[in-house]
Amino acid sequence: MRVRRAAIPILTMLAFAVPAPAFAVPPPPPKPSDQEVQDSKADRDAKAGKVGELTSKLADAESKLVELQAVVEVKMEDANKALVDLDTARDVAAKARADAAAAKQEADASSAAIEKVHKDVDDFAAASFRQGSTVGSMTAFFGATSPKDLLDRAAFLNAVSGSQLDALDRMQRARVEQANKDSRARAALNLAAEKQAEAESAKRAADRATAIAEQARRDQAGEAAQIEAFREQTEKELAEAQAKVGGLESQLQRYQEWQRAKQREDEERAKAAAAAAQRPGTGAKPSRPAPGRPPISGGAAAVVIARAISQLGVPYAWGGGNANGPTRGIRDGGVADSFGDYAKVGFDCSGLMIYAFAGVGIKLPHYSGYQAKAGRQLPLSQMAPGDMLFWATGGRIHHVALYIGNGQMVEAPYSGSRVRITSVRYGGLVPYVTRLL
Repeated sequence: MRVRRAAIPILTMLAFAVPAPAFAVPPPPPKPSDQEVQDSKADRDAKAGKVGELTSKLADAESKLVELQAVVEVKMEDANKALVDLDTARDVAAKARADAAAAKQEADASSAAIEKVHKDVDDFAAASFRQGSTVGSMTAFFGATSPKDLLDRAAFLNAVSGSQLDALDRMQRARVEQANKDSRARAALNLAAEKQAEAESAKRAADRATAIAEQARRDQAGEAAQIEAFREQTEKELAEAQAKVGGLESQLQRYQEWQRAKQREDEERAKAAAAAAQRPGTGAKPSRPAPGRPPISGGAAAVVIARAISQLGVPYAWGGGNANGPTRGIRDGGVADSFGDYAKVGFDCSGLMIYAFAGVGIKLPHYSGYQAKAGRQLPLSQMAPGDMLFWATGGRIHHVALYIGNGQMVEAPYSGSRVRITSVRYGGLVPYVTRLL
């Protein structure tokens, strides 16, 4: 590097005699303007604020999504209950139809028997009339041609009164009884038909409500996904803005460091020039400075839990699962169908409980609301492995899981998922456990 000319005239001839400093300052780096740095920081702060706003919106959207998922689960469990009730109503209706058919058959048989007795009596009456007598009348004895004829007529009348007429009376009573039974059976059949129609209507209503709730959940999920995408893009822009600010600040720092180094160099050269001017033989060529050195620089509960855990990874299938294991899911006309549950073999939440407790001979209905009432209800503070946990929204149970200890549970969560072990969720958890063991 060439040495600058000294500003003092007396040192002009000594310029090449001044020894170079022990370091050399490179050319100055570009210096960003204060306005550039200020604008960059403002842009960074604006994007940081936008990220915060979007993060808050995303948190709200995800909270709403959790609430809507709970609502969907409630509706799906309503559909489960409606399906169980519909199956029960169909069974009752089938039995009522069978009872009505049997009652009608008995009534018809009674009527046929009565008709036969009537015919026998009619035949006797006709014969008696031809003989000049009337059944049950004393005139039947008049006109007898001989004592033997009189005795025959008396015997015949006694037989009729003691047998056929009594039988006719019994048959009449039996027919009335059978008619009453037939009437009761038909009334039961009508009631069962009404209950079945109500159950079918409830199932359709539950399916519609489930579909509406799932559509709302999908819409909310779409909104959350959009917010997440916007946030990711804004975070990327924020990172770029931070890098820009950091780059400008680093560039400014390097420039300031260069300024300080240049100032030190100028001071060293001035000192060296002043010292050289005071030494004799200033025209002598100084020796080259030495190069600088680089810087140094058990029991029933265990059986139940084991059976549930043995199904980890099995797909969720709405309506799936029985005492023997996973089964094909069923159509619900909404959420489960959109995930293809009817084509999967797996469990829903209550189906997994059915399978788990079947290992110790306990039979459960395929509806979490009924399962919650299947045993003793104890406070959460008494939670023990093998207890069932339930979640509710608006006081209505919509999900069940099996507590396995150490704050963990096994569950079949929702359509699109699989049987899993997870930590107990306390949001929406009802304040009791149901113990069957």
